[in-house]
Amino acid sequence: MADGSDDPDPPGDAPGTETETDAASDAVRAAVRARLLERAPDPVRAKVAELVATAVGHLPVTELPPPVRPVARFAPAKRARVGAGPLLAAVGSAEGFAARVVAWWTEQQPDRWRPDDAEPVHAAAVAVLEGREEGSGLVRDVTERADAGRARAERDAALARVEKLEAEVRRLTAERDEARAAVGSAGQESKDEVAKLRTRLREQGVRVRRAEDEAAELRAAVERGEGGLRAELDELRRDRDRGREAVAAAEARAGRAVEELAGVRRAALDARRADDARLALLVDTVAGAAEGLRRELGLRAGENGARPAELVGSGAGTTPKARVTDPAALDRLLALPEVHLLVDGYNVTKTGWPELSLASQRERLVAAVAPLAARTGAETTLVFDGAGITGVPTHSVRGVRVLFSDPGVLADDLIRSLVGAEPAGRPLVVVTSDRAVVESVRRAGAHPVPSSVLLHRLARI
Repeated sequence: MADGSDDPDPPGDAPGTETETDAASDAVRAAVRARLLERAPDPVRAKVAELVATAVGHLPVTELPPPVRPVARFAPAKRARVGAGPLLAAVGSAEGFAARVVAWWTEQQPDRWRPDDAEPVHAAAVAVLEGREEGSGLVRDVTERADAGRARAERDAALARVEKLEAEVRRLTAERDEARAAVGSAGQESKDEVAKLRTRLREQGVRVRRAEDEAAELRAAVERGEGGLRAELDELRRDRDRGREAVAAAEARAGRAVEELAGVRRAALDARRADDARLALLVDTVAGAAEGLRRELGLRAGENGARPAELVGSGAGTTPKARVTDPAALDRLLALPEVHLLVDGYNVTKTGWPELSLASQRERLVAAVAPLAARTGAETTLVFDGAGITGVPTHSVRGVRVLFSDPGVLADDLIRSLVGAEPAGRPLVVVTSDRAVVESVRRAGAHPVPSSVLLHRLARI
């Protein structure tokens, strides 16, 4: 015909061309959909899974990909929560599955699919399922909002940590003040310990001020962080790390301060106990000293009615104290209240039994002194050189203390230390024939007794 109605179809209208174009479009949308789904944040992915789960419950099972079919049997509330993985995987890979989901929504519930007041997450999820390029902007907006929310949350957490650190600084300051008060109440006898504690307190004050400075720096860093959300997030993370280190350091310093204060208190208590013991012993000694001195000096107050004023000009005088040269004088000394008898062990045994071994000498002296100590009630201490003693003997006799000097220390020095440790006024009797020891203990207020006098006294027991 002349109008060309019998001409072949134009090239653009050839059979199959429209089908090939649709297939290409589907491939492009699938690629866009997979890319958007890969970049989508968790809220968008969760919304996509929710929309797909709703449609899966209404689609025929034969139209579902095999991995999705078990999920379709779940309850609606469980389908999106438990089967999110298979659903999202099918959306990004299964051919035609996302299109069937979109078709169901647009046909069955178009108002819910594209509501007028769609929130950004819903709009981004719809764009992902439809494979639209503008979905990139929607996904990016949701991602930026999520990052901003996390940044604000981390900033708030950092501010809370700053407040916690400030509270820790206040607590450390209070502990420092309590420690200063404890130092102020320490006694005169603990001057050295008090000086050390004050030094530690000053160091603690420096640490507290440093912690306060660090807290101030953290607060200033938070206040300065008014720039972009990403810059603020990075700065808050650095502040968070510094805050944790400061808190750990503050806790460590607080623990050391508590331990040091407890040590000072224990040392003060031990010193007080030692002083109380020495004072109690001195009081017991003084309580019976008067009568003992009367017996030792042979005084008779008011004898024959005479008084000290009546003897003036009568020719009566004083006589020097008699030297301890016989066992009777030793007995008078041992009768004094709270007397302490110290014996230079080897000085006595080598005078009395030189033919015996050192071990036998020690055993014989301990056995001989024990009855004397029991009869007089005197505190008795035997001192031996510790040189050559591989093991300190563990055998002891009740009422007799046996001491050995440390390696490199002479028994003479140990005797001098024992005399110096006693309170002034307590009767001390030191048995030795060593002239150096005699002179030193006499100057210290002790009564020196020759070793031979003690041996003669022991021979009578």
